[in-house]
Amino acid sequence: MSGEERRQEIINYISSSKTPASGTALAQLYHVSRQVIVQDIALLRAEGYEILSTNRGYFLNMPRTVNRVFYVCHEDSRIQEELNLIVDCGGKVLDVFIRHEVYGELRADLSVDSRKKADAFLKNLQGGTCSPLKNITSGYHYHTVSAESEEVLDSIEEELKEKGFLIKEEKEVR
Repeated sequence: MSGEERRQEIINYISSSKTPASGTALAQLYHVSRQVIVQDIALLRAEGYEILSTNRGYFLNMPRTVNRVFYVCHEDSRIQEELNLIVDCGGKVLDVFIRHEVYGELRADLSVDSRKKADAFLKNLQGGTCSPLKNITSGYHYHTVSAESEEVLDSIEEELKEKGFLIKEEKEVR
């Protein structure tokens, strides 16, 4: 068994276990030293898995997530459609940001992972005297999106492309 296969097995094991898995037990299970298990855990953490250590062993606090930045452009009237598309595909819109030649990068946290949160965000935007950050750059903006897998992000990217949101190459529109 390769190291990569072993690490995947470790994730499968600790994610399905109802109790923490000790390093010694994992070492015996995969026929390696406890130090190899410690190194595997460090590599898995570096990949984005939130593995917690207790005096009784390791456990996975939450599923691994992956992020991707999407470069998009649209009118204000399509904000809700864009957010709903992303969350309906299984994504979480972490933020919105623009790159401006004078102000640099301007970013705002969103944390939109449901239609309800998308609705609330839009109501806040419509209820105030401010306009969306994207309007500073003629509608061009970025979203950092989080999902449980690359496949989910690929699906989001395909939907954004199909609906005309996705920009292929960064344009210098400021």
